[in-house]
Amino acid sequence: MTTPTIWVDADACPVRGEIERVAERYALRVIYVAASGLRPSRYEFASIKLVGGGFDEADDHIAEHIATNDLCITADMPLAARCVERDALALTPKGRLLDAANVGGALAARNLGQHLREANQAQTYNAPFGRADRSRFLQVLDRAIRRLQSSP
Repeated sequence: MTTPTIWVDADACPVRGEIERVAERYALRVIYVAASGLRPSRYEFASIKLVGGGFDEADDHIAEHIATNDLCITADMPLAARCVERDALALTPKGRLLDAANVGGALAARNLGQHLREANQAQTYNAPFGRADRSRFLQVLDRAIRRLQSSP
């Protein structure tokens, strides 16, 4: 069994501190992938991979390098689906764990919402990110890591 790596779609990630707190507990490697500069982490097993600023370059880098039993932190449903296709898990910053059983539905809902917005039939708003979201994220992240560590 290999030790999971946490890949972070980092350009707009609101849970960096939470990721590092849980990763440190398990001594896991964290790789932040971003198109723009990030403040360096004090966590010894964290690294930053800067990619070009082109459309989806960070997503492409994560999808190409993520391995079986790794975890991707992202709010991007197409990226989450690509990671799950590679036998990894994905987790949104609001604490929704995505795997082979539910990523298809999440991607379909995202695509439907996008279609409705483009057709001016629906207007959606993202709820503010709050303490309850952080708490849920921490709980689900811990469970996801334990799940990955127990996988063959």
